[in-house]
Amino acid sequence: MGKTIELHSGEFRARIGLVGAALQALTWQGRDVVWPYTDAPIAFQGQVLAPWPNRLSGGRYRFEGTEHRLPVDEPATGSAIHGLVHDRVWTPEEVSGDTAVLRLDFEGVPGYPFPLALTVSYRLDGDGLTVTTLARNTGGSPAPFGLGFHPYLAFGEPLGELAERGELLLEVPASLRQPVDDRLLPSGDPVPVEGEYDFRSPGRRPGGTVLDTAFTGLERDGDGRAWVRVSCPDRRVSLWCDNSFGWLQLFSADTLGGEARRAHLAVEPMTCPPDALSTGTDLIVLAPGSSTRHTFGITAEPTRPEPK
Repeated sequence: MGKTIELHSGEFRARIGLVGAALQALTWQGRDVVWPYTDAPIAFQGQVLAPWPNRLSGGRYRFEGTEHRLPVDEPATGSAIHGLVHDRVWTPEEVSGDTAVLRLDFEGVPGYPFPLALTVSYRLDGDGLTVTTLARNTGGSPAPFGLGFHPYLAFGEPLGELAERGELLLEVPASLRQPVDDRLLPSGDPVPVEGEYDFRSPGRRPGGTVLDTAFTGLERDGDGRAWVRVSCPDRRVSLWCDNSFGWLQLFSADTLGGEARRAHLAVEPMTCPPDALSTGTDLIVLAPGSSTRHTFGITAEPTRPEPK
């Protein structure tokens, strides 16, 4: 087996990388649904974010009376960002035409001395991609844990160009957003969405809104799923997450350089907000031997009737 796994089901195709158990590509009817990559990701595209998503201020946190320090790998904000597993090689446990299950036995490191058994399952069917993560504490003491994913949704043209023409519609089922300081770290409690941050109504045009924003207070359907829907003239790309994900980070890629700038929209399901290892907000604490399960998915469909 090479470094990637190819999956297919109906009109969907996916490519999974063994490094980071990452979603390298997802297509529908031959068109990109996420921003793809082959060799190395840009700005964490497609990555698994564990044992914490987003930023940790100063790389420092206290847990059960002990201070832990992790390397600061985002110097601009003075943060440790997006966890510790995106550069690890994961082991395939199950591979078929439409399914890949990858496992990582994470031994813990200085700054996060908590061993975990992590399993990520990618499954394709006619409705799209479903991703399920299991995390189990294999150590002898409680472990702090958070999880996120970093797919960038793709629309055939750059996000910015579609938005400028008024051809992009965004729906985010969130009643609250997290204010941040100039380091993109939480500043106070979540506040009600209003004005340019209120995307609860279908058909809202984002225009030039710049997003690097964590949303919560998520409205869910009868199955407990919260849906982000992005529509352009010929397709709708949607990401859903189950009720184990209480947060959604949206990033409009305005700070990326070159052709990547404002080209795709990151929609990141997260179990906790930025800096959760430090603040404890929505942080999962796994007792020895206990586990946690989290599921999200991505799908696509036409926005215009198929030609006869």
